[in-house]
Amino acid sequence: MSRWLIIAGVTLIVVGIAWPYLGKLGLGRLPGDIRIEREGFTLYLPITTSIIVSLVLSLILWFFRK
Repeated sequence: MSRWLIIAGVTLIVVGIAWPYLGKLGLGRLPGDIRIEREGFTLYLPITTSIIVSLVLSLILWFFRK
């Protein structure tokens, strides 16, 4: 259990450091991501980005299991 917590912590640190560079790739502004802007209100639902991140994480975890 402690090994998985360490791996999760290191992964979060790496993603946090890489976040500015991932934003330049267009993550978060893909077709299918919903953004509603009104005066004094913004709603952002990153549906497509969430699906892509989920698929990538699933593949990575699948490779670690094998």
